[in-house]
Amino acid sequence: MKRYICIHGHFYQPPRENPWLEEVEVQDSAYPYHDWNERITAECYGPNATARILDAQQRIVSINNNYSRISFNFGPTLLSWLEKKQPEVYEAIIKADALSLDRFNGHGSAMAQVYNHIIMPLANQRDRRTQVLWGIEDFARRFGRDPEGMWLAETAVDTPTLEELALNGIKYTVLAPRQAARVRRIGADEDWLDVSDSRVDPTAVYRCHLPSGRDISLFFYDGPISQDLAFGGMLASGEAFKQRLTAAFTENGRDWPQLVHVATDGETYGHHHAHGEMALAYCLHLIEQDPSMELTNYAAYLAACEPVMEAEIFEDSSWSCIHGVERWKTDCGCNSGGHGDWNQAWRKPLREAMDWLSDQAAEIFSKQGPDYFKDPWGARDRYIQVLLDHTEAGSMAFLDQEARTPLGPLDRIAALKLLELQRYAQYLYTSCGWFFDEVSGIETVQNMQYAARAIQLAEEICGCFFGGALCRPVEKGAQQRVRGRRRGVRHVRQTRKGEHAAGGCPLRHFQPFRQRPYRISFRQLPGVARPLRTLCRGAFASGAGQGQGGFQGDRGAYSGAVRRIASR
Repeated sequence: MKRYICIHGHFYQPPRENPWLEEVEVQDSAYPYHDWNERITAECYGPNATARILDAQQRIVSINNNYSRISFNFGPTLLSWLEKKQPEVYEAIIKADALSLDRFNGHGSAMAQVYNHIIMPLANQRDRRTQVLWGIEDFARRFGRDPEGMWLAETAVDTPTLEELALNGIKYTVLAPRQAARVRRIGADEDWLDVSDSRVDPTAVYRCHLPSGRDISLFFYDGPISQDLAFGGMLASGEAFKQRLTAAFTENGRDWPQLVHVATDGETYGHHHAHGEMALAYCLHLIEQDPSMELTNYAAYLAACEPVMEAEIFEDSSWSCIHGVERWKTDCGCNSGGHGDWNQAWRKPLREAMDWLSDQAAEIFSKQGPDYFKDPWGARDRYIQVLLDHTEAGSMAFLDQEARTPLGPLDRIAALKLLELQRYAQYLYTSCGWFFDEVSGIETVQNMQYAARAIQLAEEICGCFFGGALCRPVEKGAQQRVRGRRRGVRHVRQTRKGEHAAGGCPLRHFQPFRQRPYRISFRQLPGVARPLRTLCRGAFASGAGQGQGGFQGDRGAYSGAVRRIASR
């Protein structure tokens, strides 16, 4: 019976661009690099495209593109940044998938990803659909083929998400072992076997039958090995890495071609563990030299080995929260560590505020979209075409294709504003905004910036102020107060720098936005300032407090965090 090994890397960064400029600003915490994208590219994404194998005298024996031998996914917004800022690395990633097609019998190693890494079980049906469609179209445009698999943000899953994947032609996804609820052999007259608490056998592929009658294949990665790979010392040497993988094979009770596979953040190889890309390269080399096993990717294995088992999942589960998906909506106790006496009570009011804003954006779009588009929500699903072609010609062609009637210049601007509103209503749900310890972190602040941009667009479209409406869900969760809070509130402002408020978005191409460069602040837009002020204030009040809050009563912490929202 054949034995296979697959190593998957989830390469991802959240969108980091200023929503008015479409450029990543300086991030001091990434010093000496300009920003975290640049730093991690230097430490990980670039080195994995040119990973060295050394001999005993430390001389270079070979230089390898690791991506061509592993299974991988890259976040679409990260690929967009790489294409513009690091084109050589970007081209190496695209080329790796082409090389893997030859290596793995016509099955590429790249997987698609839900577009901007939102937690799918927490999304509404429209957003789930858009995330999948944008992810598929972005992948197809870059890699020149349709994806066979799709990575879910934080592997967060429920049945409606699997239905959406299957509906759009996705054959498989990868989950954590604790997400498997029960399994049984396909076609056998036997009871379901409870495999909760990560007891699923990870060496098989499982078919999941869905209520619609469709099905999708599930790979549950090897949890203990993946955990040690990410957080232990397995990358100290390629030999140790390979030995740990091969030790997982056993013939005891397994009558199928075994697949030993691991999945971690791709940043494990070089960013989290210095020179980890070299250990990976040597491990892959050793596997390829071993005739007792075969290196593969998920799509190639699935094509060669039909599932003999079926599985059911735990609904609303993920790989990074033992409470399911609570990490992205409540103070469940899961955090990034290092601050044991902090809480994350800010998560719930922040989620409720973003939900409210998303609902308002949907209502505006539903009411005004039909004035401009033949199929408004279909146009939103296809707006990825403009995000992939930020040119005047691309925007004009899209509007000509989608418009209900020919649009004049001002109507074109109004139509694009509606679509940009929907774009940022997606971005404000990026998962990293809830993942870490504190509300002042750059990831959460980034989501707040997207919310501010959405508020601005909504007010320009409908001509009214949101006022305090966004405040209520935030203040509802506020139970603690932090010293210096009111002092900090006075400093909440967002300076929009640059040529004009349209920044780098498709709106910049239209003449009314070219006439008068200007700079605006929140003091000039009270309808934007007030809701965002209160969102920040409520989140800090509920997430920080003397001795147990996110900032332990630090007088300057709130003020400093709010300043991070402001452009430098």
